Amino acid sequence: MKAIVLAGGYATRMWPITRHRPKMLLPVGESTVIDGIVDELEGDERISEILISTNDAFADEFETHFEERGTDKISMSVEDTSDEDEKFGVVGALAQLVEREGLGDEDLLVIAGDNLFGFDISEFIDHFKSYDDPTLAAYDVGDLEKAKSYGLIQVEGDEIVDFQEKPDNPKSTLVSIACYAFPADAIRFDEYLAGDNNPDEPGWFIQWLVDQGSVRPFSFDDVWYDIGTADSYLEAVEFALEGGQIIADDATVENSKLGDNVHVLPGATIKNSSVENTVVFQDASITDADVSDSVIDEEASVHDKDLHGSLLGQNTRVQ
Repeated sequence: MKAIVLAGGYATRMWPITRHRPKMLLPVGESTVIDGIVDELEGDERISEILISTNDAFADEFETHFEERGTDKISMSVEDTSDEDEKFGVVGALAQLVEREGLGDEDLLVIAGDNLFGFDISEFIDHFKSYDDPTLAAYDVGDLEKAKSYGLIQVEGDEIVDFQEKPDNPKSTLVSIACYAFPADAIRFDEYLAGDNNPDEPGWFIQWLVDQGSVRPFSFDDVWYDIGTADSYLEAVEFALEGGQIIADDATVENSKLGDNVHVLPGATIKNSSVENTVVFQDASITDADVSDSVIDEEASVHDKDLHGSLLGQNTRVQ
């Protein structure tokens, strides 16, 4: 079985923080968003290869990251795009990847690289293997208004009977979290696209599969964070830090109060300030300021200014 980790998005909702870096490499506790997923995939002997599916703009950063990390299972698969407007859509990109890498002869696990969840991927694979049908992970968000932002499933018994992609009138609150397993005979992206079907959201492909045969849910009750916005990123950081702090050894913190959920990366400086629920990147500085619920990017500085709920880009000065 091979695994594809989807890491080709441009995360425009988190600009400027993700303008020049993939959000999957943002720090979450002692790790990064994508490393938590890759760690589990590497640990499962049923996964023979892990393909990181990304774009031209971020390929070098991922390659450098995984070379430094060290692994025998990981390969890069780069789509020919360098801007959001050039995207093929998720299903379109998967179809191209399958053709580009010569996949389709064995089972395939597809997972979004910006997911943070509480279940073990090995349990998900076990569930898939017990049926050998297309399978997706599902989480109950418990709110119909919130459910409008996701692909929703309806379940009868142990099968999915309906799928709605971001509906105006949700029929359920059980959402797909972009973790899929396909047996080899269900890797039919080309056939799906040849029917002039939607190439973007994978939910439409799932609905197409539901109309043709059995698709199974893997429901879980643990935590799940879809890291698509600054708020959801900080929520994931809060979960990882458990209300605590990470202060790099070579960071400088003087005469300051650090509250809950604060991550200060190497070379950063905080003086005469109060900081809470905030990630402070390398070589950034905060002086004489009150900062909360924010992300302060590399070499940015905040001086004598209160900052709340903000994304401060690289080299930005606020004073």
